[in-house]
Amino acid sequence: MKAAIVRAAGQTPVFADFEEPQPQPGQVLVKVTASAISRLTRARASGQHYSFNGQYPFVAGVDGVGVLADGRRVFFAFPAAPFGAMAERVAIDLSGCVPVPEGVDDVTAAALGNPGMSGWMALRERAGFRRGEVVLINGATGSSGRMAVQIARYLGAGRIIVTGRNPAMLEQLQTLGADEAISLTQDEKELRERFNAVFAAGVDVVLDYLWGKTAGLLLASSAMMTDAARPLRFVNIGSMSGEEIQLPAALLRSRATALMGSGLGSVSSERLMAALGEVLASAPDGRYQIGTQTAPLADVARAWARDTGNQRLVLQI
Repeated sequence: MKAAIVRAAGQTPVFADFEEPQPQPGQVLVKVTASAISRLTRARASGQHYSFNGQYPFVAGVDGVGVLADGRRVFFAFPAAPFGAMAERVAIDLSGCVPVPEGVDDVTAAALGNPGMSGWMALRERAGFRRGEVVLINGATGSSGRMAVQIARYLGAGRIIVTGRNPAMLEQLQTLGADEAISLTQDEKELRERFNAVFAAGVDVVLDYLWGKTAGLLLASSAMMTDAARPLRFVNIGSMSGEEIQLPAALLRSRATALMGSGLGSVSSERLMAALGEVLASAPDGRYQIGTQTAPLADVARAWARDTGNQRLVLQI
């Protein structure tokens, strides 16, 4: 079969022949129709992601959309190595599939899956989000952050605050449901003052896609919250601004703060797939706005190098 094959760490996938997957007991064969080039897909191809087993060659792609032998459309995730989603066919455990509802086309479903699951899982599975709570999304201008804004609004957030560096995207986020936007281009003194004011008014959940310096500033400002009975759940999802922060021990002792991560390994595979299913079930009728670009699987090398801005690039197979 044809597939996008990664032959060595850091190399661009190439369109070539790969062995056919052979379904094992409990597995189904999926005829793949679409798969998105996600940040996770790129990280695994580079050999840098903690979930990668280090074996080459392998087929790129961690998730996608396809059709089962009985005609059902499904979103599938995490086929066993060396097979991946960017191939004509993939064998996968039936538990690794969730239905794609009517009203959601294959490209949209493929684009929604990873960023939608990220925000939904962080809010529902890790933070235990409750309707009416205040959510701050740090680094919200990327595709995952924008989806998190829309999901938080759909789930009934009482107030949504977003941060980011792109002024046009910050403005767009306010049309998608954000109530307040904070530019991270301000100097540190101004940023501290904005963060202090936000936390003085009360925040229940922080979804952090950046880590690094801004995460440290947010945690420092969380000490401004005056309601000791109002715990803060701080959920780290990404580390675009750095792998480490300064975290004085007194910050964790001075108020009720739960600091946690959300990603592969922090939630069971069963709950992860449940989150994916819930996101897709909530998606019909264009509820979520997500920009997409498409390319055929045969053009994977050119597509891999393409700068799509904040749009999701989906390979059609």
